[in-house]
Parts: sequence; structure tokens; C-alpha cells
Amino acid sequence: MWAVIGGSGFEKFDGFKVIEELDRETPFGMASSGLKMVEINGETCLFVSRHGANHELLPSEVNFRANIFALKKHGAKQVISFSAVGSLRAELKPGDMVVSTQYIDRTKGIRKHTFCGEGMVGHMSLAKPVCLSMTEKFKELCQGRSWDCHFDKTYVCIEGPNFSTIKESELYRQFHADIIGMTHFPEFSLAREAGLSYLPCCFVTDYDCWDQSRPHVTLEEVIEVMRNNNSKAFEILQDVLKTKDQLVADSNCANEGLRTGLMTPQEALSDDQKAWVQVLTR
Repeated sequence: MWAVIGGSGFEKFDGFKVIEELDRETPFGMASSGLKMVEINGETCLFVSRHGANHELLPSEVNFRANIFALKKHGAKQVISFSAVGSLRAELKPGDMVVSTQYIDRTKGIRKHTFCGEGMVGHMSLAKPVCLSMTEKFKELCQGRSWDCHFDKTYVCIEGPNFSTIKESELYRQFHADIIGMTHFPEFSLAREAGLSYLPCCFVTDYDCWDQSRPHVTLEEVIEVMRNNNSKAFEILQDVLKTKDQLVADSNCANEGLRTGLMTPQEALSDDQKAWVQVLTR
């Protein structure tokens, strides 16, 4: 089953038919409000509003572990993530969609970023942090859109909630980052640990502040672009759901998480750990 994570500007979609509000409780705390099963044109999927149904959570306050665990518990096999981002490249324009396949983490270490720890050790490769076989197939699905779609880009994740300084923005360009956001880390790495294929769909709202010939970004401008991006995301989502599981037919992400990356013997885990590890590795 597909799971949808909706970020800023994607807290809801008008075309959703809510089937059921889902249990948000997990061993890692409560998932964000707005966790539900929905129907779109006869296809069902899971949905969670990353920042909560009323956008009440700062990027650093999102319980990423609970969100990913809850989606896996309720039957998710793959995740499509919708996010608002700033552009660090002139060719990535407001209104464009960018699919990131590499990440640079510039958060400050205050986010719970792994299911491991507290007596459990595991290591997962993040060399290829998203499912490349899925993104290649997704390229074909994105052809012929009325807006531009860009692939194979690098996302730098900052702590937020405030936007960058000019010098920070310039530095991220020197890092060869293409877009900037506040939420994909640790979301993509937790999805990998949970054996979920992760498809990031980032919609550009602004040019950050690296180009001083442009006005600096304001919240009002971002919100206006978000409104237009919401309908684009829903169009993409409908087409993704029509493909069923075809986009992930060749994915090996289920075997790249804790299922094969757990080093601590399962018999050494506590009963509680065994229970939730079983959910993440099924």
C-alpha cells in the first residue's frame, strides 16, 4: 500500500475521501495528527500530515520515527513524500517539481534519527538514499506535465524554522546542493531502516536568498506558490496510485533496512523491542 506524507502546503487534498482515522500511538510516541486511510478515485492509501493536521509542529518537533513506524504498522510498503523547498539553482523555478536522490544533513543533532539505540545496533547504507529504480520509472510518469520536473538533485536539510542567511545559502550552493528544506532528514533514512521505498516530490516555492538580485523570500509569497503546487501534487498522486505497485516492482528497499542491517542478535533484545522490530522488518 502507498503511504503519503504531506508537508507544508500539502496538509490536505480536496480530492481525499476519508475512510478511517487511524491509531497514532507507537512505541516512539504519537505520530502527527491527521493520520488516516483515504480513498482517491477508488484507490486507497495512507496519509499523514507531517506537521500535523493544523500545521502545529515545527520541523524539529515532528516525530519522524512515530510517523514512519505508524505508516509501516498500518500496511505501507512505499512512501511518496510531498514537500515545499527553496531553490539553490536558477533553473529550478518556483512551481517546478524536484525529485531529490541525494541528501546533505545540516540539522543540529536534536532530532531522533534512528530506530536503533538503547541496546540495539544496526547499520544501513545510505549511499543511495532513495529507491533509484522507482525514481527512474517515475520519470516516465512525469513526462508531459504543464510544469517542469527535475530529477537526480541534491537536497540540503537545515534545522529551521527560519530561512538561511545569505552566506549560508551561498555555502550550500558550494556544497553542490540544488534545493533546501527542513524535513527530509531523518525521514528518508528512517524509511530505509523500515524497509520502505521512499519517493521525494519537492515543489519549489522560492529562490532562498543566494541570488541577491531577487527579493528575499517572504512567508506570504511562499504560501501563494504553495496553493498552486497543491493541485500539481494531487495530479501526480492520482497517477502514482493508478500504477499500483508497478513503480516499486524492482525495488530492493525492503531488504536494505533493519531486516538485514541489524547487528544485535534478536534474542538479545527486550520483548518490547522484539515486538516493534518485527513490525519494521516484516
